[in-house]
Parts: sequence; C-alpha cells; structure tokens
Amino acid sequence: MDFNNPAALETLSQWFLQSLSPSPEPRRAAESSLSAAADHPGFPIALLRLVAGSSIDQQICLAAAVHFKNLVRSRWSPSDTDRPVIPQPEKDQIKSLLLPLMLSSPSPLVRSQLSESLSLIASHDFPQSWPSLLPDIVSTLRSSTDYSAINGLLAAANSIFLKFRHSFDTPALRLDLKYCLDLFAAPLLEIFLKTSSLISTTISGNGQPESLRAPFESQRLCCEIFLSLNFIDLPEFFEDHMREWMSEFLVYLTKTYPPALEADGSADALRAAVCENLQFYMEKNEEEFKDYLKDFASAVWNLLITPATSPFRDQLTITAIRFLTKVSTSVHHSLFSSSQALQEICQSIVFPNVRLRDEDEELFEMNYVEYIRRDIEGSDIDTRRRIACELLKGLALNYKEQVTALVSMQIQNMLALYAANPGENWKEKDSAIYLVVSLATKGSTGHLVDVDSFFATVIVPELQGQDVNASSMLKAGALKFFTTFREQIPKQASMALLPDVIRFLAAESNVVHSYAANCIEKLLLVKDKVPAPASGLTAVHSHARYGPSDIDPLLPSLLTNLFNALQFPDSQENQYVMRCIMRVVGVATVVGEAAAVCMARLAFVLGEVCKNPKNPIFNHYLFEAIAALIARSCEKDQSLISLFEGNLFPVLQNILVNDITEFWPYAFQIFAQLVETSKPPLSGSYMQLFQVLLSLESWKRSANVPALVRLLQAYLQKMPTELNREGRLSQVLAIFNKLVMSPSTEELGFFVLNTVVENLGSDVLAPYIGHIWSALFTRLQIRRNVKKFVNSLIIFMSLVLVKHGPGVLVDSVNAVQPNIFVTILQQFWIPNVKLISGVIEVKLASIASTRLLCESPSLLDPSAAELWGKLLDSIITLLAQPEEFRENVENEPPVVPETEGYSASFARLHNAGKKEEDPLKEIRDPKEFLVSSLARLSAASPGRYRASIEKFVDPQNQSALIQLCGAYNCTIV
Repeated sequence: MDFNNPAALETLSQWFLQSLSPSPEPRRAAESSLSAAADHPGFPIALLRLVAGSSIDQQICLAAAVHFKNLVRSRWSPSDTDRPVIPQPEKDQIKSLLLPLMLSSPSPLVRSQLSESLSLIASHDFPQSWPSLLPDIVSTLRSSTDYSAINGLLAAANSIFLKFRHSFDTPALRLDLKYCLDLFAAPLLEIFLKTSSLISTTISGNGQPESLRAPFESQRLCCEIFLSLNFIDLPEFFEDHMREWMSEFLVYLTKTYPPALEADGSADALRAAVCENLQFYMEKNEEEFKDYLKDFASAVWNLLITPATSPFRDQLTITAIRFLTKVSTSVHHSLFSSSQALQEICQSIVFPNVRLRDEDEELFEMNYVEYIRRDIEGSDIDTRRRIACELLKGLALNYKEQVTALVSMQIQNMLALYAANPGENWKEKDSAIYLVVSLATKGSTGHLVDVDSFFATVIVPELQGQDVNASSMLKAGALKFFTTFREQIPKQASMALLPDVIRFLAAESNVVHSYAANCIEKLLLVKDKVPAPASGLTAVHSHARYGPSDIDPLLPSLLTNLFNALQFPDSQENQYVMRCIMRVVGVATVVGEAAAVCMARLAFVLGEVCKNPKNPIFNHYLFEAIAALIARSCEKDQSLISLFEGNLFPVLQNILVNDITEFWPYAFQIFAQLVETSKPPLSGSYMQLFQVLLSLESWKRSANVPALVRLLQAYLQKMPTELNREGRLSQVLAIFNKLVMSPSTEELGFFVLNTVVENLGSDVLAPYIGHIWSALFTRLQIRRNVKKFVNSLIIFMSLVLVKHGPGVLVDSVNAVQPNIFVTILQQFWIPNVKLISGVIEVKLASIASTRLLCESPSLLDPSAAELWGKLLDSIITLLAQPEEFRENVENEPPVVPETEGYSASFARLHNAGKKEEDPLKEIRDPKEFLVSSLARLSAASPGRYRASIEKFVDPQNQSALIQLCGAYNCTIV
C-alpha cells in the first residue's frame, strides 16, 4: 500500500471508523486490515498525517493517535517485538514531526495520546538518540507567550521526566537526570516565577479570572515536573533555590482566589500538586524541609477545615491529609501532640471525611463497579474516607490511647444517634462500621472495639433483616465487616449466618448481591492452622475451615441465587458472582441433576458473552467455573461427561468457527480437560479437532500456543496408538520443531516431546529419535548458556533413559555424532543437573543420573573415573537440596489482573491444569536408590570406585554420602 497516495489515507480513515463499530464483524475486519498495514513502509507517518488532518473526523484522529501510540510501544525498539521495527529514516521523520504536531493539535485527547507517544520514544531514544528534544522545548518555552503552547511544552517535558519516578535508580539514569537538570532546572524556575507574577498582576489589576486558567494549569505542570526532577535525590539547584519554590508554594495554599478560579477547580488542582510535593519533601528531604514545616502544616490544616465546592477539592483533601499523615509519623509529630490538636484533627478533618456524601450514594446506585473497586478492591486509598482513616492510624502510632478514646467515643455517639432515629441517622451507623473496618489491621488483635460484641450487636441485626432490599448501604457495610473479620468470627457463628448471606444474593442492589457473593467466596478460602502433634505449638500445615459437608446442605439455594443474581440489570457479567460460583463448585459436591443444571447455565452464560466479550475478569472466572465443575463432578460421576459435552461442544465450536480469538486459549484448555476425562475411543468430534490441532496453521497465534500444547498433551496421553497412523507422529514432531526453535516457546516444545516419550515405545520412536537429537543439539549450540533450555534438555534425556534404558539414550545420541554423549555429559549434564528444581524433576534427574552412573558402560570404563566421580558429586548436591527448594508451589488460583481489555498473553486456567504424573512411581526414595545402586556396583567390583569418590567428590558431599549409606544401611566397599 502506497501511503503517499490520498486514496490510501482515505482507506485508513474508513478502517479506523470501522474499528470503532459496536458490531464485531466489521470491527475485527478493520483491526485485521490495520494490523497488516503496519508492516508496510510509511504506515506510522500516514497515521500522523491522519492525526494532523484538519478536515478529518475527530473520532478518526483520536483512533489514529491511539493506534500510533500502540505502534510506537510495540515497534520502536527491537527488544520489544518480534515484528518489523520502524525503519530509522521513518523514526527520524517522526521525531521531527511529533512535537510541533502535539502543540498544534486542537484536541486535548489527541494531544494526550501524542504526549504519551513522545514519552515512549523518549524512554528509548532520549537523550542519546534525540539530543535536540530538550533544547527545542526550552527554546520554545522561553520565547513563547501563548500559554496553550507553553502548557503543551510543559506537558511534553512532564511526560519525559516521569521516567525519573518510575525507573530503577541506576548510574545511567542519574546521568540522564543530570543532563535534564542542567538544561531544564533553571528554565523551570523561570517560567514558574514568571507565571506567578502574571497571576498576581492580573488579580491585583482586576483582570479577567478566566484568563488565568491556563497559567494555573502551567503552574500545576511545573509542580509535576518539580516532583519528577527531585524524585531520585535533592538536586543542588533545587536546594539552592528552595526558598523561592517554597515561598510560592505557601502563597498558593494560603491565598484565596477569585470565585471563578475556586469554583472550577483551577486553584485546588494546583494546591493538590503543591501538597504532593510537600508530602514528598517530608518523606525524602525532611532535614532540609524542616524550617518550612510549621507554616505548611498550619496552611494545610486551615485548607482542610475551610468549606469548598471545587471539583478538585477531593484530590486536594486527599493529598493534604496525606501530607499531615506523613508529619504525624515523623519526628515532628509533636506538632499534633496537644489534646486540643488531636481533638480538632479528629472532629474537623477525620470524622467529617469519613461520613458518606451524596456522591458516594450516587456512585453506589449508578456505578456499582467503581464503588466496589474503591470500597473493597483496595483502590480506595485515593478516597477521602480511606485517607482520613490513614491519618488516624498515623496519629495512633504516637498517641494511641488518646486517638483510641476519641474514636471509640465517636463510634458510640454515632451508634447512639442511629438508635435514636434509624431512618434519619442511618449514615451514622454506616460511618461507625466503616471506621471499625478501615482501622482493622491484618493479624492484629488490638482493634478499636470488641469485634465479637460489635459483630453481635451491630452487624448481625443487619444481616438478619428480612427485607434484603432495605437500607442497602448498611447491608453492604455489614457484609463487608463480615468479610473483613471472617477469620476471627467463629465457624459456628458464620455458619449460622450463611443462609442469610445467601438471601442477600437476591438483593436488587448490585453492590449488595456482589458483596454477598464476595463474602461467601472469601469464607470458602479461610484456612485454619493445624499444630504439629509433638509440641502442639508449631503450625505445620493448614486446612480449609469450610468443606463440602458445610456447603452441600445449602447448595440448592446457593447455586440458584448465584445464577439468578446474573439476571439483574448490569450484573449479567458480575465478576464477584462468577468468582463465587467458581469457588462453590470447586468446594461443594456438585453431582447428578445439580451438576447438569449448573453446567447448562454456565454454558448458556458463555454463549451470551461470546456475542460481545467485554469483561475479561468475569470471562476468566466463567471458564474457571466450567473447568472446576468438570474436574470435580466427572471424577465422581462419569455419566456426566456426555451431558457436559452436549452443553459445551456447541458453544466451544462456536468460539473456534466464529474466530472469537480472546476465548481460543480457554476453549483449548477446556477441550484438553474433556479429552482427559473421556474414555477411549474418542468420538468423531474429538478426532476432527485432533486433525485441526496437528495443522501448523493452528499454531500461528502466540497466545494460543500454551493451550494448544496442553490439548496436544491430552491427546498424546489418551490415544498414543493413534499417533503412529497417517503420519501423525511426524506432524507432532514438526510442531515440536517449530516450538523449540523460538526462545519464547522452547519450554513448551519440551512439554510436547516429554509427553511423546512417556507414551510411546522405543520401537515407535526409533525412526524419529535421530531427528529429535539433531534439532535439540542444533538449538543447544545457540542456547548453550541458557539455564532453562539446558535444564529442559537434561529432563528430557532423563526421561528417555528411565523409559527406554541408558543404552538407548547413549547409543541414539552417539548416532548423531560419534562419542558426543560424553561431551554432552561433561559440558552440560554434570554442571547443570544439580540446579534442577521441582519434586518430580529432581527425582527424575537424580534417578536417571544414578542409572547412568551404575549401568552405562561409557561411565563404568576405568578411563572415565573422573567423569564418574564428578557426576556422583552433582547427584549428591542435587539430592542435598533443602525440601523447601524442591517442593512445588501450592496451586492456589492465580489472581486475575484487572485490565481494560484483552491482552495477547495466555491466561492459564487453574482448574483445568494438567496433573503432574510421576514417571517413576515404583521408586519411592531417590536417595535410597542412589546408595543401594552404588552398594551393588561396589560389591561387584570392591574398592574400584572408592578412589574416584575420594578424588573427585567434594569432601562435604563425601560426608553426606557416608550419612546416607548409614541411614539406608548400605555399604560402599
């Protein structure tokens, strides 16, 4: 495509327009076309032309700007991509166009995207490969009087300097910082003071306040840059000019500005940025800052108790309280030591900010997802309520008794006001619950109130209320309390309330039924520690507090209410409800009709979300729930398999046929689970899928590859005899070859290979083994120093040995090149086998190495005495690893990252995971196998191996070997 042609730009415009379509077909077609166009020369420049086009629809401009940013992110640096990188001449052209285009764009949204693009490019090229950028910014900044342009320049500088906040501190980063400070610190102070003077002159001269909005924004950006340039260390320039900066900061915190600037948030946005700098200086530069502290603490305090209606007052309140919190935990906490100061902070700052506001109620009703995100997902650190509680915690570090007394009295007053008039004063009870929950410290017993008493008198009445739709915010608070203190509330009390929590799944409020689902799900994760039998003190393991016997009696109402909750408006894709369904079917005994109904409903939900996948977190838990139901139910009742297949096959095939790409990895994992669960012979549907699986075309999408490997392993295990027909084994090995040649998939290639070796006899494998070794050794020449590849190779060779014997391994390797096995052993096996980890892997590698040591003629030859001794040394080192380094991590369900959309990466289904099989079940203890094998070998040739042990085995390992022989009553003679 020739992007210099106006027709090509018109085509691009249409593709961008179609990419915004709500209909999946035109949207996917446009996305595919844009993806293909990205490989053509001139594409990024064409995107910038679209962005610059004055006559082009702003939607298209913005879409092109976003696409340009993503293109820069994925194709600017060779280390970020396997795809073609933007050519250098185009990069140079982009760098010459980007800053002027950003300054001239009329759209703030487009400017923001271009600013991000500039920042991405700068992260790779600035300053070494883009030396003109900062001088250009400074020169234009000093000569410009147009604050629209000035703010664009400051925004660009701000985006560049953010790396000093977000990158690791390295000598190279400090060199970049020095370069930026030398060029920009003085101009930054110049523009800051110049703008301050302009603001003062305009206000004193009764100028138009509206004209000051851009200067206020300029000052806010200067404050942002101030923070970035100070972030690593206090620079000498800023220390020398601290009084100038701090004097201006204090002016903005103490001066009242014209109503127009106060009302629209211009002043508060600037004050919030100032407070962020003050908080940072308290944290990093307390000694240099201490002379200014008292004035700033007083100014911030007065700001917080001054009423205001600015839309930025929330952000200002949060940053201001955060500053006071930092002061309260510092050596200067005595500023707040008096009883009057503590009481005034609590009564004038903390308690008013803990109260529910109208906007909180509106969020609760209108945007439950955002309300929950703030309230229980941990993002409420940036809300007034949470930050006020953080200030209380800070004060309590040094004044615990006084703060506890003040808060306890406040909670009692709130509850008394509620009791006097529950209808009018329900917010008082809500605030009391919020205070107790927010000030709870994980693992702490020193709570502000007696939790058991508060639970019984304040929380239980709410949970037992018969009308699930009454006082919704109080019900949500009570459920949150129950969830927070679930480990401290006795099991008997929790079980008594569980039917009530299940009732709340039927509440019309999205928040309430979400909190009910979240509460049940979190209860099912509670574990109790089991003490060691000997001492009765040390916990050695834990077990789930709630099991099938607790949940099964409640299962019918629980599952009914959970699935019904998905019918409520805006809750059709409620991730908390689906996560609860996943947890319930993973714990309860779901069999028979209940299992059939549950799968039918899950399949229906999946069919609905396939029409337009929107919520990746909900969809992940949906597939996890399906996988959990298959795993738990089919194990207990084989008759369910055909029922499940009947429900799932149509929707899974729909995913593949209609190319719902984000669901392909999930579908393949579910198919793998079904293949493993089914009994041979497999049905025609499975065999059709097997043929698709063996086609290399299916393996082109990188996100699908781990799931396809998982599915291929399932087929290889279930139907090994089918492999030797119709050239299928050749197709499988072609897949292995493709996978092992790429660093990103080579480990998956070994998974395929290991499964082939585990399930096929040596006679079937013999015609292909030479090709396998050649491919692996060719790859080894390139990846010789990569631990993961070498370890995978050792595991594979060990598997060949234990399945087919040392002779097959050694002879087949040497058939590639005479005596190459000894070289492999010397250079790779012996140095790396001691680094193997994982219970099954350690056992496999140690037993294979022991068999080599005691059965292979090439090692038993007297000329190989040194090799023999060094291999034994590595085996002992491997087996001497502490148990905690060898045990596999417990398979807890992974946390699903919250993302705005789907990433191209693979998402593993925990509940559909492949069960690790021990290929050496008949050998219980690899340590015993080693010493008994050595004892038999030495008995056959007394004294022959002692010299090799003494000469080539580390003295510490010799001692370990003697101890092992004693432990297993074996003798090496």
